[in-house]
Amino acid sequence: MANVTAGSPELLTALRTRAHGESTTIHLIVPATPFGGGRASAIQTLERALAHLRDAGLEADGTVANADPIVAVTDAWDPRRYDEIIVSTLPIGVSKWLRAGLPQRIERLTGAPVTHVVSQPPQPERQTEPAPAREDRGILMGPLSVLGWGNGTSQGRDPAGPRGASSARPKTSS
Repeated sequence: MANVTAGSPELLTALRTRAHGESTTIHLIVPATPFGGGRASAIQTLERALAHLRDAGLEADGTVANADPIVAVTDAWDPRRYDEIIVSTLPIGVSKWLRAGLPQRIERLTGAPVTHVVSQPPQPERQTEPAPAREDRGILMGPLSVLGWGNGTSQGRDPAGPRGASSARPKTSS
């Protein structure tokens, strides 16, 4: 069971570990939560996650289920077909499922072993575009051009300073 974390690397790693060396079929349940975009969003999440799992070589199918994750799991749970439930959530400070004690509640209700996977929130795709073109004003003013300012050599100034004065101090007698 997963929602926001259905395509996470953490869940994929846990499922690969579980499937290592034995025949495993994964049935992914994605609740159609109203705060997560409803059924249409859950369908997209499920389709992307299943493609991700299959690309990784795992045998997987899934369903969009009731918005309440407890109802979703108890509706799908069949101890003759499944031997374990894996629940993927966001970290404790972010996850509504963890605040509700979801993994423990599922374990008590089904009697099945429940593995809890903590997955990091997905990062939004960053939209990038090229920097705007610079307007050429005919002046060579790059970002490092300021390093030459004040040394007296830029723009035809005499390095000895104004009016040919020397920068050396006069000697004082003691």
